[in-house]
Amino acid sequence: MYSFSTKGIRSKRIHIEANGLRIPLLILKPLSEPENAPGVMWIHGGGYMTGMKEMAYVGRAADLVRNHGAVVIAPGYHLSLFHPYPTALNDCYATLLYIKDHAKELGINPDQIMVGGESAGGGLAAAISMLARDKGEVKIAFQMPLYPMIDNFDTESSRDNHAKVWNTRRNHQAWAVYLRKDAKKDVSPYAAPSRQTDFSNLPPAYTFVCTAEPFYYETLKYIDDLKAAGVEAKADVYEGMYHAFDMSEPKHPTGKEAIKNFNEMFAYAKEHYFAKQDGCLQEWG
Repeated sequence: MYSFSTKGIRSKRIHIEANGLRIPLLILKPLSEPENAPGVMWIHGGGYMTGMKEMAYVGRAADLVRNHGAVVIAPGYHLSLFHPYPTALNDCYATLLYIKDHAKELGINPDQIMVGGESAGGGLAAAISMLARDKGEVKIAFQMPLYPMIDNFDTESSRDNHAKVWNTRRNHQAWAVYLRKDAKKDVSPYAAPSRQTDFSNLPPAYTFVCTAEPFYYETLKYIDDLKAAGVEAKADVYEGMYHAFDMSEPKHPTGKEAIKNFNEMFAYAKEHYFAKQDGCLQEWG
């Protein structure tokens, strides 16, 4: 059971309509009214099939608001049990369009729209970065796919993994629910970002991962692929531990170190990473 702390954060719940569906959004702002702040779409984890937008209070999204004055928009995307791929992707992309179109109203610098998330949320953050690049409607300044779930094939670390929180069994189940009959196929990189072959012109990236979890290999490969394509990218690696350790044990020495390094990296990104938008989108109804 998660315990949500709203200290130092103002929140608002709204919804948007896209693709015939109603998408709830949780908007988190600092206590002082933001002006020209970084805007971050933060996407929750849960293997694409569980979780909720309120998890933004628990993980690193809350740090962005409290410590850096960012505005966080967390979409309550439709879960895969009843809405398999590409519904979650479409929900998140609609949220991205909303952020660009309402940047001034939200107190966001339109040239500093970022994306991030944990686990499956990290996978969606990577996929959205690719989709936004290819569609050309929104420029993303920075991506933070933390220990992302991006490879529907077994890797050196996800094969025969029996760690707690997330392991091979749960990973196979989650991909089967998200991709259904295509779970073991060479799918679109929007479905499984590890299938991407062109990593050029993607946003700068930061992530962290631990050595014992299933996503260790795919996370580091993603960062290596970005670097090989000339994209600024960095991954911090922590020995041992387990999936989402920073959320489960934020006061553990390793959890503290990961959180400290994450905040330092975001402070750098806030000062250095911008992506100028081209034109404006129409207002949502």
